Amino acid sequence: MSDRTPTIRLNKSGGARLLRGHPWGFSNEIVMSADAKAMTPGTVVTVENHAGEAVGRAHMNPHSLIALRMLDRAPETAIDVAWVAARLATALAWRGRMFDTPYYRVVHAEADGLPGLIVDRYGDVAVIQANSAGMDLMMPTVVEAVRQVLAPAAIVLRNDSPVRKLEGLDEEVRLVDGQLPDPALVSEGGALFPLDPMGGQKTGWFYDHRDNRAFIARLAPAARVLDLYAHTGGFGIQAAVAGAASVDLIDRAGPALAQAAKAAELSGVADKVTTRKADAFAALEHLVKTGEQYDIVVCDPPAFARSKKDVGPAAKAYRKLARMTAQITAPGGVLLLASCSHHMDPVSFAQQNARGLGDAARDGRLLRSAGAGPDHPVHAHLSESAYLKAMVFALD
Repeated sequence: MSDRTPTIRLNKSGGARLLRGHPWGFSNEIVMSADAKAMTPGTVVTVENHAGEAVGRAHMNPHSLIALRMLDRAPETAIDVAWVAARLATALAWRGRMFDTPYYRVVHAEADGLPGLIVDRYGDVAVIQANSAGMDLMMPTVVEAVRQVLAPAAIVLRNDSPVRKLEGLDEEVRLVDGQLPDPALVSEGGALFPLDPMGGQKTGWFYDHRDNRAFIARLAPAARVLDLYAHTGGFGIQAAVAGAASVDLIDRAGPALAQAAKAAELSGVADKVTTRKADAFAALEHLVKTGEQYDIVVCDPPAFARSKKDVGPAAKAYRKLARMTAQITAPGGVLLLASCSHHMDPVSFAQQNARGLGDAARDGRLLRSAGAGPDHPVHAHLSESAYLKAMVFALD
């Protein structure tokens, strides 16, 4: 295979990070020859240092800023079904040690040695998302490896994430194998949630907040709970199952709230749960004005900073949310503030939350500062991929 695999050479001034273990090589770090420019995006290449010594295998995309995504540091490795299956089996073994039920993210891209690839498991359903040209090109190989290792009843491709545009990829959502169960469900925290792997956000469910939802649920017995930006009610429904006295779910997406209402029924807590379609800021203004207070407030907005230029306005929005949610959190209550914007770093997010609490004249203690769960590992050289931040305050 090595004789038929094209080569890409690192230039003299670049590539040092890649050689130290970083999984990416940028376009200005390689010798961009005419042959390199003409390569099909996603081609498997042998990577050479500037002296011409082979240092590994990678996916090459000449049209992307991230030109190289390292696959293996052994330059003779065949990137085939057996290779993908071995990486998948290793990732699965770790999940098996951490979780008792088959509901988790099996593969989290670079951190699991499969750059650009996401595989989520919902019982007998596997959902695959390729976010790089390389993984998109080798999708038949990935699907076969998933068949061999997971043996799911159904495999869905959810290739509709915004980051695919950066790789020059089209959107595609389809069932590639088997048949989806009816209904398809997610089981978490003693609750059941309807799953829409073909049309829901991300791959159908947000596994990343699992531990944060469990933490809030432990504090929920007898509490009055507000789940703001509730989506399908992951936080609120589990709080109700854990014994909350009442749960209000607010989101501006009607279909998501309809799914949340179904989850409340399936989980046996429909009598405790109310849903309200509204803009979060408008709803908060009304709650502050009317003097409403909750024992637990969860505020998990969508990404406010989708690029670096958005960081300034996003910081103001996070500060405003912290102020307004603190105003409706009862004395002795709990407030969770979250951000999924990787451009908003943890220190800056914490600063905006502290300022917002100060604006509301609220004191308290930080009970928990966390990110995504362990099925969303972070590559040692990609700290920026630790996108999720959740801070839980007990307010005096």
